[in-house]
Amino acid sequence: MARAFLFVLDSFGIGGAADAERYGDAGADTFGHIAQACAEGRADREGLRSGPLAAPNMISLGLARAAKTASGLTVDLDAPLLAASFHGAAQEVSSGKDTPSGHWEIAGLPVRFDWGYFPDTVPAFPAELTGAIIREGKVPGILGDCHAPGTEIIERFGEEHIRTGKPICYTSVDSVLQIAAHETHFGLERLYELCLTVRRLVDPLKIGRVIARPFVGETSVTFQRTHNRRDYAVPPPEPTLLDRLTKRGSKVIAVGKIGDIFAHRGIAEVRKAGGNMAMFDKALSAMDDAGEGDLVFANFVDFDTEFGHRRDVAGYAGALEAFDRRLPEALSRFKSGDLLILTADHGNDPTWRGTDHTRERVPVIGIGPGLKGGDIGLRPTFADIGETIADHLGLAPGRHGTSFLATIGGHARTA
Repeated sequence: MARAFLFVLDSFGIGGAADAERYGDAGADTFGHIAQACAEGRADREGLRSGPLAAPNMISLGLARAAKTASGLTVDLDAPLLAASFHGAAQEVSSGKDTPSGHWEIAGLPVRFDWGYFPDTVPAFPAELTGAIIREGKVPGILGDCHAPGTEIIERFGEEHIRTGKPICYTSVDSVLQIAAHETHFGLERLYELCLTVRRLVDPLKIGRVIARPFVGETSVTFQRTHNRRDYAVPPPEPTLLDRLTKRGSKVIAVGKIGDIFAHRGIAEVRKAGGNMAMFDKALSAMDDAGEGDLVFANFVDFDTEFGHRRDVAGYAGALEAFDRRLPEALSRFKSGDLLILTADHGNDPTWRGTDHTRERVPVIGIGPGLKGGDIGLRPTFADIGETIADHLGLAPGRHGTSFLATIGGHARTA
């Protein structure tokens, strides 16, 4: 039996990107700086965590060695490597440092074109676009119209939004237009419909995603974003690993926001939940349900949205430790022919300036019964991850990337 499980720890970069300076991120290192802060006692939080970073299960898959491959940094965390585990790092070749670029490249499709972006000005959106949003979205106006962190702009404009009915529209250095609105005062379904309208309006501008950001609460001090976020992404311009598996007759089970990232193409089932631990439960049940030739593709978004963007080092460290504690549950579900890969889509160093993603290499660590494992080195593209899974599941090679399956002692399996 051949099955594959691909877990993306959203934003868990490991530094060292060759082109980081181009993005203003030279020296950014999400894992390295979190580990350093923990070791120095700067990530202690009463009731959450204290002391050195405790991630023995990921370390036993080779995380520290992957970090050294990526950046040359020696992280003072050690645990015996598990038999059949493998480790390495990957460099992104796609333009940008955002979610669609990273995930598409992981799935075997690097983004070679340039996304559209909104300038860091006020207003950030072209007047023609703003007018079309108001007119076709049937809203009395918009608030925000600038670059801003999501929680901050809701705090700033939330009360006016409730009073006026104007949605809060904002952006960032990513190719994105985000719309925040109150779940009850504005309406959740109305927000989704507005985002669909805006998705169509920004297509000519090559904007990667329109994101619905619903929230609840009645005052600036009680506003809280909910887990009913929805991403409206452009569809990938070529077939991805997901499309190739679906065409073959295999099932792709998407956990978290994977479905949204791929515009729900090449996906059989979508399973969502609020929070990393609830998402882990969904991933485990998907592993139980996966059959021969199937892929479980999971995204754990809290690392990025709750801790990376908020520059919360202790929170990020605590989330990594909570995830690590649950890894044995996934490993206990292994059957002969299974393959698990843990990786990331970009960085979001919580010690870095600003609130945006950071250009970094990502870990490629994993395990599979019967593999010899070992060091896979530095992969020149995230697409090697998707091609390795394709090889493992018996698909013909794709156009981008190179499988490292033979390096770790695996062989293509029929499914």
